[in-house]
Amino acid sequence: MSIDPLAEIVTLLQPTARLSKLVECTGDWRIERAATGEPFYCAILEGHCRVRFGGQQPFTLQAGDFVLVPAMRDLVNESIDAPVDLQATVPTQMGDGRFRVGHPEGPADLRMRIGHCTFGSPDADLLVSLLPDVVIVHNEPRLSMLMQLVGEETHRQMPARELVLERLLEVLLIEALRSGTDTTAAPGLGRGLADERLAAALHAIHARPAHPWTVADLATEAALSRSAFFARFSRIVGLPPMEYLLAWRIALAKQMLRGRKMGLDEVAERVGYGSASTFSVAFARHVGVPPARYARSSLNSE
Repeated sequence: MSIDPLAEIVTLLQPTARLSKLVECTGDWRIERAATGEPFYCAILEGHCRVRFGGQQPFTLQAGDFVLVPAMRDLVNESIDAPVDLQATVPTQMGDGRFRVGHPEGPADLRMRIGHCTFGSPDADLLVSLLPDVVIVHNEPRLSMLMQLVGEETHRQMPARELVLERLLEVLLIEALRSGTDTTAAPGLGRGLADERLAAALHAIHARPAHPWTVADLATEAALSRSAFFARFSRIVGLPPMEYLLAWRIALAKQMLRGRKMGLDEVAERVGYGSASTFSVAFARHVGVPPARYARSSLNSE
């Protein structure tokens, strides 16, 4: 059976739309937002601006660009020529889902559609660690179209609205992650899947997570030498291969434990451990609590 790693991870994240808005900016302006840890995405419809996340170097976005941040950090978004001492401004709401920054009158220099969502999965932090910190996509009209659909559905009270939004967001996130795969993109799963050699190893991991994989086995799947595979996987995916494998196994184990339909022995076997005791040690080291306690706590939280 063919397994799509990107679809698996995005589906497990359980994305839910929280806010979608159209922002118009004029003159010199600056918007600052504190880190929320939640997903943030933005499509530039007209004009250009400068953006900085956390302590990273600023970069310029222009019409046709799309940016996705799976876990929002401190944000500074500003006009290209904004003075260093310019104070941050608060967008003014002009109507349903429409905001203005800078001069209240006149044509806008910049129009962008911004979206915020949440990941419903209790394992969101673990799954997000498998994704790039920032994804930038150039000239992909499908993303702007998907964002518009998300925005429209967010403001409509229609039957099955939440289900439609969840599916639209899944498609939006997958499209962004698989499109932001140029050589300058941040390391992550999308770039790994765009690499034919690494994709073979990633598909093997997701198709057979219980297999006793070694770096040499995965290198064979990728038709690379052990050293070349290790270096290439670590550089492009952003994690060493065995760390990626462990993170994915733990994510699957947590999902099974929350389902409470399997004993520890069966969960251990399904994620590649020979006994419940070795699985418990690995799980506790990675998660911070033993699997039995994790299963009880997930039951109590419902």
